[in-house]
Amino acid sequence: MKTVLTIAGSDCSGGAGIQADLKTIAAHGLYGMSAITALTAQNTTGVYGISETTGEFLASQLDCIFQDIYPDAVKIGMVSSRELIHVIAEKLKEYKAKNIVVDPVMVSTSGSRLLKDDAEEALEECLFPLADVITPNVPEAEVLSGIKIREREDFCQAAKIIAQKTAGGILIKGGHQIEDANDYLYLKGEEHWFSGRRVNNPNTHGTGCTLSSAIASNLAAGNSLPESIRKAKEYLTGALEDGLNLGAGSGPLNHMYRLKDLL
Repeated sequence: MKTVLTIAGSDCSGGAGIQADLKTIAAHGLYGMSAITALTAQNTTGVYGISETTGEFLASQLDCIFQDIYPDAVKIGMVSSRELIHVIAEKLKEYKAKNIVVDPVMVSTSGSRLLKDDAEEALEECLFPLADVITPNVPEAEVLSGIKIREREDFCQAAKIIAQKTAGGILIKGGHQIEDANDYLYLKGEEHWFSGRRVNNPNTHGTGCTLSSAIASNLAAGNSLPESIRKAKEYLTGALEDGLNLGAGSGPLNHMYRLKDLL
């Protein structure tokens, strides 16, 4: 069985973070492992508390994983401090990790900056160079590139600027657009567009976590990066179309929607 490690924060309500990642990995038939960067008290209405893991304990988690069940892919979600980013980068290099997907959780859907400046710098300097692909949404790609993304050509220009910070691919997620949900991949000078239909579902909690984990799962299974993205988008669309409606706010996806066929 292929294995995937997620390095991210815990969402006690199960919709995003570690919980969404592990559900996604399991839905792809792979074995999931986790190194937790923070505990959060949150639900569909918001985040009400965060308790960050120490650098020493995060390092211990990563040692335990890599020394026993080596992951075939690694997904990295939100890491809120420079110290933890350095720990992750050092361990990934020490154990020669492969198929690394970095979801740079920097800007919220509402446009709020989620990371301090020193953590953003560490993310770009330490983790981006190790990534096989980074998956910013449009607001995050605007921060990373320094340009506004409005038209199709802007995706290309922004990706080329961000490409100076990583040897891997840059997937700019178009889910923030009103007209469509098309994503753009810039990989070693080649451009790939992935068309997506917009799903009329207000419950989108954890979509970014889910997509990046699905990409990591497909990479672990041996697919190319473009094929991994295509399959991940197909999986995410299905999870949205299932129409799960839980909680009083922006609810979670049904990560296990494919299991309905087995019941």
